[in-house]
Amino acid sequence: MVQKSDPNSKLIAENRRARFDYHIESDLEAGIILEGSEVKSLRQGGSNIADSYASVEGGELWLINGYIAPYREAKTWGHEERRRRKLLVSRRELSRLWSATAREGMTLVPIRMYFNDRGIVKLKLGIAKGKKLADKRETSAKRDWDRQKARLLKQGV
Repeated sequence: MVQKSDPNSKLIAENRRARFDYHIESDLEAGIILEGSEVKSLRQGGSNIADSYASVEGGELWLINGYIAPYREAKTWGHEERRRRKLLVSRRELSRLWSATAREGMTLVPIRMYFNDRGIVKLKLGIAKGKKLADKRETSAKRDWDRQKARLLKQGV
């Protein structure tokens, strides 16, 4: 039996540059506290997480510099576009993230924002370490070689 894809599940925004700029060690899913106009704007697809990052401050996890476009119909009761948004994780995850960023010098990078199968906005965070320029060149060269290899195999040479 073929399963239908859930109409509620939908990708909102993706940070494609994250895998190029960082070595992503592990990832986790976090909830996000939003206002009503923000959710309506996300349903229309107005979001960008490419320049954002997450930080543990005061025992809480925050998404900083995440952009959600203003919702035009919510004129006076709209939201601020680049406000700090609180992320929801368990205490155990929060302590693990805090130790990774404070002690090990890791960075919390948003990888993707999406609606899960229940229609709730989730943010996938990556615990990452920054790449050096040589590492980026190596990644680019490997990607180019993989493309060339796929072309050769497709042609049957």
